[in-house]
Amino acid sequence: QVELVESGGGTVQPGGSLRLSCVASGSTWRYCMGWFRQAPGKEREWVARIDTIGLTYYEDSVEGRFTISKDNSKKTSYLQMSSLKHEDTATYYCAAGVGCAWDYWGQGTQVVVSS
Repeated sequence: QVELVESGGGTVQPGGSLRLSCVASGSTWRYCMGWFRQAPGKEREWVARIDTIGLTYYEDSVEGRFTISKDNSKKTSYLQMSSLKHEDTATYYCAAGVGCAWDYWGQGTQVVVSS
């Protein structure tokens, strides 16, 4: 059993920064971690992932602005977001799984970018 808990969401001004955290509990550490988001009225979309050897991948609209990282000892992944735009407003979900299969999901943390 693996549980994921996100934190760090909130309301920020356009151009601002926010750092999301996702801590995993239980099981062994052999899965990659990623972030997804779902905006109102939209389908969930993939944002970023970091695989088991530390390689990172990003959705085009966030590349250069967002950085995903992980701390294996803490079983925690982070999503550092900068230069935030209104269109980044969404509920952000942490995900994890063996081979990036996304077996486990957090409950989400809301990010609102508003002036």
